[in-house]
Amino acid sequence: MTRLTKRIHQDFAQAGTVLQLLDDLADRHPGDAMFRTERLQAALIVLANGDLAELHKAIELAETDWRDLLVAAELAEASWPQRLDQALGPQ
Repeated sequence: MTRLTKRIHQDFAQAGTVLQLLDDLADRHPGDAMFRTERLQAALIVLANGDLAELHKAIELAETDWRDLLVAAELAEASWPQRLDQALGPQ
């Protein structure tokens, strides 16, 4: 289990639904590899903060411009790897 999957199971009672939403999002954007990255998917989970409705809002933001999602989740700056470690735990 990846650290992102662990975080999803900690934050969401409906972890399976969340994982499916992330897969569906990536499938809708096959030409953009960013949608499959831990960084972008973690940004969605961080912004959702365990709330499925907030996750849907974060997904809408990502589909509008995923760079705005990274900014909102504080994963856009050069220090994003450290922020990701804070949000998900070390690799």
